[in-house]
Amino acid sequence: MSNTNTKSMNGTKIKLDISDKIIRTLGYILVTVYAIACVFPFLIILGTSFTSEAIVRVEGVQLLPKEFTTYAYELILKAGTIGGSYIVTILMTICGTSVGLSIIAMTGYALQRKDFPYRNAISFYIYFTSLFQAGLAPYYLVMTQLYHLKDSYLAVFLPLLMSPWLIILMKNFVKAIPHEITESGKIDGAGDMRIFVSLILPMLKPALATIGLFLALGYWNEWYQSSLFLSSKVTYKPLQYNLYEVVNKVQSLKNSVAGTYVTLTDLPSETLKMATAMVSCGPIIFLYPFVQKYFIGGITVGAVKG
Repeated sequence: MSNTNTKSMNGTKIKLDISDKIIRTLGYILVTVYAIACVFPFLIILGTSFTSEAIVRVEGVQLLPKEFTTYAYELILKAGTIGGSYIVTILMTICGTSVGLSIIAMTGYALQRKDFPYRNAISFYIYFTSLFQAGLAPYYLVMTQLYHLKDSYLAVFLPLLMSPWLIILMKNFVKAIPHEITESGKIDGAGDMRIFVSLILPMLKPALATIGLFLALGYWNEWYQSSLFLSSKVTYKPLQYNLYEVVNKVQSLKNSVAGTYVTLTDLPSETLKMATAMVSCGPIIFLYPFVQKYFIGGITVGAVKG
C-alpha cells in the first residue's frame, strides 16, 4: 500500500496511507456540506431582506434579490426603537458578561480551594438547584411581588448573571491549576484576592473566553425574560424581544410604523421580518472570530481531568 507524507505542526513528517486520505477527504466533505447547510439559511434571510415584498409574496424567499430594495431597513430605522434596543442589549451584554464572569470565576476558584470550608456542601447545593425548579408562577410572583422588578431591566439582567452549569464548568476548569500555585502565593505573603487576580486569572484565559462567550450569547439572544417582565410601558426592549414582536405581532408594528409613513397595504411584512433578523444578529456574528481560539482551547482544557 502506497504511503503519502505530510508535515505536522512541529515540522516532522507523518506518513498517511490511503485509508487515512479517504477518511480525511470524507471529513472535509462532511464539514463543508455542514458549513454550507448552516450558512445557506442566513444567506436566504439576507437576500430576502433586500427583495421587493411583491416578489416575495409571489415567488417566496430569495437567495439573490430580483428587485433590490432597502425599503424594509428604512422602515426599521423610521420606527425609532431599533437604536434604543441596540443600546439596551449592548449595555446589558457588556455589563452582564463582565459582572457574571467575575462572580463565576471567583465562585469556581473558591469551590476548588482545598482549604475552603464546606466547599462540597456548597457545590452540592449549587448543583441541586439545577435539578429542581419551583415553576413559572412562583418565579413570576417572586420577581414581581417580592422584588418588585416588573418593567425593570434588572428582571432581565439578574437571572442571566450566572447559572449552576457555568459555575460547575468553571470549577472543572480550575481543577487543571495545581493547588501548589496558591500555596506558593501564600508563602510569598499574598492575600486571597491577590493570588486570584495575579496568579489564577492569567491561567484561566481559555475558560474566561469560553464562559464569557456563553454569557454574551445568553444576554444577546435573550427574549423570554423580557416577554415575562417588560410590558408596553418599557419603550426600549432588548433587541431579540423586539425581533420577537416583529415576527409574532406584525399587525401591531403596522399600526405603529405604517400609520405614519406608509399605508398599511404597502408595509413589507415578510421582508420586514428578515431585515429585523439581520439587524439583530449582525454584531454578535463578528464577536466569535476574536474568541474562537480561546473558545476551542477552553473546551479542550475543560474536557481533560486534572
